[in-house]
Amino acid sequence: MSSFIVIGAGLMGRAVALDLCRSPGVDSVLLTDMDTDRVESVLDSIHSPKASALQLDVTDQSAVLEAMRGRTVAVSCVPYRHNAGLARAAVGARCSFCDLGGNNDVVARELALDAEAKGAGVTIVPDCGLAPGLTNVLSADALTRFDQLDELHIRVGGLPLRPRPPLGYQLVFNPAGLVNEYKEMCVVIRNGEVRTVEPMADLEALEFPPPFGRLEAFNTSGGTSTLPRTLKGRVRELDYKTIRYPGHCERIRLLMDLGLFDERPVRVGGVEVLPRELIEALFVEHLSFGDDDAVLVRVTARGVKDGRERTLTHTIVDHCDRKSGLTAMMRTTAFPASIVAQMVADGTVARRGAVPQELVVPTGPFIGQLGARGIRVKTEWD
Repeated sequence: MSSFIVIGAGLMGRAVALDLCRSPGVDSVLLTDMDTDRVESVLDSIHSPKASALQLDVTDQSAVLEAMRGRTVAVSCVPYRHNAGLARAAVGARCSFCDLGGNNDVVARELALDAEAKGAGVTIVPDCGLAPGLTNVLSADALTRFDQLDELHIRVGGLPLRPRPPLGYQLVFNPAGLVNEYKEMCVVIRNGEVRTVEPMADLEALEFPPPFGRLEAFNTSGGTSTLPRTLKGRVRELDYKTIRYPGHCERIRLLMDLGLFDERPVRVGGVEVLPRELIEALFVEHLSFGDDDAVLVRVTARGVKDGRERTLTHTIVDHCDRKSGLTAMMRTTAFPASIVAQMVADGTVARRGAVPQELVVPTGPFIGQLGARGIRVKTEWD
């Protein structure tokens, strides 16, 4: 039996804790947050004897160490800027660690703890959410199915089922993370070489079954994460794009061209305003609809199998769960993190150190665990 600590009782923390409490191999789940009202509210909604609550400030290293001690695995569901410090604390507490990712530089700092994690006998697996996360495992699965893999194209989007103006989008995670995806450079493999390309570029059209129909996809940051390093020399082309309803990319680029994503203060009426903070606040105010949502995933791999050029496509279309109150984004981000954390705890992921999940998570069992939670991966060959 295993003991877990979930750090952060927001939307994703709630879903991770709920999934852990539902899992028979989990003995106890300690849910922590700075906001005692929030963590108690989540505890009430989970309504499980396995769950308990603790007020915790993630910037208090000694308190974090104490909370982690004696736990099998910690799962971070707080903003990514805290993850490197939390991973280091986990090593000190001899507690394995997973997080939802979100920033390449932070992930690099976590992976740099490899030797220390091995010495402590623990496993650190960053980027265990949706993208990066679930998509890394689907990519690793595609790699194993080809004799020679040439191209890997990852397309992911969280969409409202009924798009509203002005952007045809609703906010489903931290606005700072969304802005980072839209403005930071994107890491890809082109012609066999790791390169950076501009975000909000390389616009393409794609189709999904009704009610979605024709959609668009464009470069965004962070989605490839560790895959370029893992797959360099093994694929010729690798890229990641975000899926949105048509017209979204053009409207976001307009906001960017007007300077609303800038981090240089602008003086307005004698007051200094940071444009990026303003747009993040406006996203929260105007895009927090709370409507039913869906998550779309398409991982397309092309290469040679049995002497023939073949194409493999992994597709997910996941919807919100009204009964449990979980959005599709919560399900497809939190459940993969819970699955990986449990695999670390039960020894399915046996490697110690700090490792990208595409190198250690067994793809078949992982996809099977997604299916057990109603997240179906449709696999097709052309």
